Amino acid sequence: MPNPLAGHTNSFHTYGVDEALRGIADAGYRYVELSAVPGWTEHVSFDRPRELRAWLAGYGLAAVSLSAHSDLTTRDGLEHGAAAIRFAAEAEIPIVNTAIGGHGTTDESEEAFLAGVDSVADEAERAGIVVALEIHGDLMASGRRALPLVERIGRESVKVNYDTANVEYYGGELAVDDLPAILPYVVHVHLKDTAGGLGNWDFPALGDGVVDLARILEILRDAGYAGPYSVELEFRGEPWPPLDEVVDAMRRSREHLAGLGLG
Repeated sequence: MPNPLAGHTNSFHTYGVDEALRGIADAGYRYVELSAVPGWTEHVSFDRPRELRAWLAGYGLAAVSLSAHSDLTTRDGLEHGAAAIRFAAEAEIPIVNTAIGGHGTTDESEEAFLAGVDSVADEAERAGIVVALEIHGDLMASGRRALPLVERIGRESVKVNYDTANVEYYGGELAVDDLPAILPYVVHVHLKDTAGGLGNWDFPALGDGVVDLARILEILRDAGYAGPYSVELEFRGEPWPPLDEVVDAMRRSREHLAGLGLG
């Protein structure tokens, strides 16, 4: 199916995986992005990958991607990335999303990252998986900033997960202006809104912020983008809203996208 629309379990950051999956299904999604991010949202462990599809089917869901951010400038981070790739391959999940410095790091060493990224690319090629580096942190704060780095990597197994709000939070740029620069490398998109701007953590339900999602979808359609979209809400950080409010925000986000012709 072209452009499957997924709910990201990270939107249920402080809740358990069963609550996340039930909430995503109740909000009307049929696809899911699973989160396995150490120290942040650890909804999935890397055991029993072959049971995953049946487990998700019990909620009426299928996985389109695995979010497995780890610090790829470190040995531990590279090992987590490799384990995520192997798990995704066995679970038949085609895309592993990650970020150069993991979830919480913005002070990133380009030299250290480049020293290890080929091992990630090699693992992905062996597994038949695409690793998508997220617009996130310092080195990939925007598509324009990321482009020379992605071109330098030069591997078909390493592409980009474009986050429509992170580009404002980390890079201070609008996605509608920045996205075209990196578009040829985009294989996954986080649809995320922001009311905050540069350095201000505020990622509400889609349509409640300032991101021009209609124009973003138009840019992607015109470019022939056929990859997954994943709805990610991170609110104002911790404490997270009550569970019923998270489900409602996910539902309203899906309905907003339907009004824009997606889903």
